[in-house]
Amino acid sequence: MSVALVAFDLDGTLVGRETKLSRRVRACVAAMLAQGTAGCIVTGRMFRAAAPFVRELGLGAPTICYQGAWVVDTESERRLLDRPIASDLVREILDEFDSEDLHLQLYAEDRYYCERNNRFAELYASLAGFAPIVGPIRERFANRSATKAVIVADPDIAAEIELRARRRFGERLYITRSYPEFVEMLDPTVDKGIALQFVAQALGIPMERVLAIGDSWNDLPIIERAGIGVAMGNAPVEVRERADAVVGAVDDDGVCDALERFVLR
Repeated sequence: MSVALVAFDLDGTLVGRETKLSRRVRACVAAMLAQGTAGCIVTGRMFRAAAPFVRELGLGAPTICYQGAWVVDTESERRLLDRPIASDLVREILDEFDSEDLHLQLYAEDRYYCERNNRFAELYASLAGFAPIVGPIRERFANRSATKAVIVADPDIAAEIELRARRRFGERLYITRSYPEFVEMLDPTVDKGIALQFVAQALGIPMERVLAIGDSWNDLPIIERAGIGVAMGNAPVEVRERADAVVGAVDDDGVCDALERFVLR
């Protein structure tokens, strides 16, 4: 069957670390929309950090953000799905990871919070395009749910933190990696694939007619659930091995390779 919906990861797929859409990517997505194929962004970003790209590309389907914890109607900005981490688990995350040795960020109402400014806060802000709200996060989240929690660390330390989080929380949290520096924790009913299926059903599109393109571990749920799952050439080997196809890297506009191969006619 022909592809009716294309799900695009954002960072590492549509844009590289310079966070700019290339002219070729914009043209390919415009051609896709002109022939009647829908498109949506599926990202770990906050909605307000994803929305400029959604609008620049002219995508009308709901936007999936926070690794699937939010699904947002792009026009009205109304949340169609909202699955936060429960407050008791937020307190456990703080007990485990709120220390001077780690950089922990907590998210609520499309803002994010951290205890102090440092090089990890600066790295995240440079990619997201928004600065954190700095201050005592334990007080802010004493009895409050959080959309997600992120630890930013050097890649080798992040790998150790991921294992530590899995040992502590098991299946009580969904734990994933986006960039090598980011360990992300969310409600256990959340992942990009679940949210993509929600959007496809809302649009009346069977998953067999969905093409998903991603580059990292957090994209495996969409790559594996979609009718066609495509990994970028810059994806880790374990992601590429589980995809139906592998295209060029983000710096080579691999998204266009996928669209030209599977969608544009």
